Formats: sequence, C-alpha cells, structure tokens
Amino acid sequence: MLRQNVRAASRPMGKRGLHYAWFIAAMAAVLQVTTNFISQAFSVIMVTIQKDFGWTLTAITFAYFLKNIVQAVAAPVSGWLGDHYGARRALIMAATVYAVGLLLLSQMHHIWQLYLYYSVMVGLAQAMFAVNIPTTVAAWFRRRLGVAIGVQQSLGGMGASVMAPLLALVLARTDWQSAFVGITIVGGIILFTLLFLFHNDPTDNGMHPYGATASDQPQSSVIYSPAVTRLRTQVFLQHVRRTWAFWNLIAIHHLGCIGHSVIMVGVVYFATTRGVALPQAAWIVSIYSLCGVASRFATPILADRWGAKGVMALAFFLQGTTVALLFWVHESWQFYVFAALFGIGLGGEMSAFIVINRQYYGIGPVRTVFGFQQFGSSLGMALGGLIGSVIFDTFGSYDIAWLISMTASLGGVVCIFFLEPTSRLLIPDWEASLPLEARSSAPTGLA
Repeated sequence: MLRQNVRAASRPMGKRGLHYAWFIAAMAAVLQVTTNFISQAFSVIMVTIQKDFGWTLTAITFAYFLKNIVQAVAAPVSGWLGDHYGARRALIMAATVYAVGLLLLSQMHHIWQLYLYYSVMVGLAQAMFAVNIPTTVAAWFRRRLGVAIGVQQSLGGMGASVMAPLLALVLARTDWQSAFVGITIVGGIILFTLLFLFHNDPTDNGMHPYGATASDQPQSSVIYSPAVTRLRTQVFLQHVRRTWAFWNLIAIHHLGCIGHSVIMVGVVYFATTRGVALPQAAWIVSIYSLCGVASRFATPILADRWGAKGVMALAFFLQGTTVALLFWVHESWQFYVFAALFGIGLGGEMSAFIVINRQYYGIGPVRTVFGFQQFGSSLGMALGGLIGSVIFDTFGSYDIAWLISMTASLGGVVCIFFLEPTSRLLIPDWEASLPLEARSSAPTGLA
C-alpha cells in the first residue's frame, strides 16, 4: 500500500495531561546544548589552541571556516536524509560521528588533525543536528509552534552561558587530552540516551501532534511508503523553489550569520588583547548567550502571532548596531555591557526561521527547505569567522571586521523588507501536482 493508517492515538487530542510534544521540545533543547557548545565556545577554544600549539589565529580559525563550509554543503543533504529516512536515524548517525570526532580531537598534535576531526567530522555531525532537531520539534506541533520553538531555542541557548566559562575552567585546570575525553564521555551518554526517546513524528507513537483538531486528524495519522515520501518531497521542493522567499531566506540567514560570526569568533581574543584575562573574557560568551535567552523565547512567539518579518528585522537591526560599541570598549565591564545588548539581537536573529517556514509553506516536508537555509547560515558562519582573524593577522586590529559585521546584519534588514507577507501560504495548492494516492486527506494550512 502507498499509505496506511496507524493505530488510534494513545493520547487524545484534548488537553488532558502533558502532551509528549513538550518532552520533545525539552529534549531538543538539551540536544542543542550538548551538540552545539563546542562551536558556540570556539572563541574560548581558539585562545587555548593558540597558547598550547602556537598556531596563528588565521590557521586556527580556518578550522572554524572549514567546519562551517562542510556544514553548509551537508545541510541540504541532512534535511533530505531526515525527510526520507527519519530524523532519529539521521541524528543517531550524527551522534556517532560527533562522539568519534571529539574523541580523536583529544589526541590532536598537528593542524591537519584539527581540520579533519573538528572541521570535517564535527561539521558533518552538526549539519544533521542543526537541521533535524528543530524540524522534528515542528513536526510535533500544529498549534503553539512559536512557544515550542521558543522553549527549545531559549533553553538550548542557555548552554553556552554555562558551558563557555566551564570549558575555560576545565581547559585551565587540566590538559587538552583529558578535557576532550571527558567531554566525549559525558556528551555521548546524554546524546544516545535522549535519542532513544526522540521520535521523528507523532505517528511513531501512534499519537497526534499537539493542538491537532478534527480536521487535522486524517493527515496526522497517515504514514507514506518510501516511494510516495520521495515523490511528495520532490514535488514540494519544486513548488517552494519557485517562491522568492525560498531564495531570500537563504540570503537573510547568510547575512545574519556573517554578522554574528565575526563577533562570536573574535570577541574573546579581542578582549584578551585589551588586557582581560581568559576566564573573565569567557564570560562575554556567557553574557551574550544568557541575554539572548529572552529574545530566543520571545521571537518565535511574536513571529507566530504577528508575522515574522517585523520581528526578524528588529533582531537583525539590534545585532548590527550594537557592534559599534566595540570601537570604544577597554574594560571587562564594558565588554559585558556590549555582550548583554548584542545578545538580545543575536537570540532573535536565529529563532524565527522555523516559524516563517510554517507561515509560508504550511505542513509539508520542510526539512530539506530548512537544510538549504542552513546552507546559507553555515556559509555565513564560515566567512564571518575567518574574516575577523585574517583582518587581525593582517592589520593588527579588528576595526574593519566590526564594520563588516555591522554591514552584513543591516543588509539582512533590507532583505527582510523584500519578503512576501506572512499572512498567507505561498504554495497552498502544491498537492494538486501529486497523483491522488499521494495526497494527504486533509488540506495543508497555517498552524
């Protein structure tokens, strides 16, 4: 059969009890912390590598650049794997590669090992994490998607606020090898334990998505054969690619990530050049991550309620304009003030894309679409991270890098104003291009 009905939902569509979807959102937050803090705290690691191994900033940051290039290229494929074979299978594969890559990093002695273990292996794993974790959360919600993404993004964003100073402390108190062996063991236990419970879709448990109504029930209780799944994804992508928003959102994510990557990679080292010790400089990462929690939570909720365009534009504007403070900071408290203001814009920049995809494209196989947006994001992270170090190694100053960061973020604001209104679906009739047996029983629509 091309599709079959699964057993009746084990939990009713009403409001009795806590829906498993909220556990999915909470697990996604922990998964995000566990899989992303190595990248979020790269500015801390960079200082330690430069001190212990004596490599130039450009050589070290090239690993960050290459990791994000790998992540960019792998992101659309990661979404395709999630759409075709299930997100949990893709995530288990990613967790295995991630753990092996971190363990091999503990044995690093040469720069090529940093490029292979961190850039390639961790980059491939993080591509699958970045695409399949938030899109799985979206699959579990028909209503209150903004709240769910806000919970996942805000709790996940808190990880760097805790992990950055903790990582700096660990690296200061122990050697590189012991630190990464410990990170691998603890991280591996967390990942594989949670992924055992992290189901791709409500139908895996015979459940309905949170907030499903009677009209949603037929669609949410259908499983398609692999052949039909491939056909639906192919046709959906054909329609999505004809919209201006598909290409513009890739560019917007790209510009936003250039804007904050310059800062995230360079600001800790910049602070140490101004006389701030590494343990104190690491708190810059903690502060901008912690202050971003509120905007990570509020942005998807406001975007879900009022439309994503204006909310995204405000976040990009704040991210760009606050960078101007770096031209004047010298004391640690001044860096902390900058970090607090910058974090508000940073948190909002990242967290509206899942919501705007739902507003534009409804309920469809969006993992591959989000994968293309992650392509733009990762390419921006790669360029932004490398630009700052090359400029500093060349001119002995970050001033030009700060200007590039501001320009990229404010360029994202301009692109956002050219997006279509979010009040209507852009491809409401895409299933009309499918054969009858491949169509859902219920129409797609805004959640």
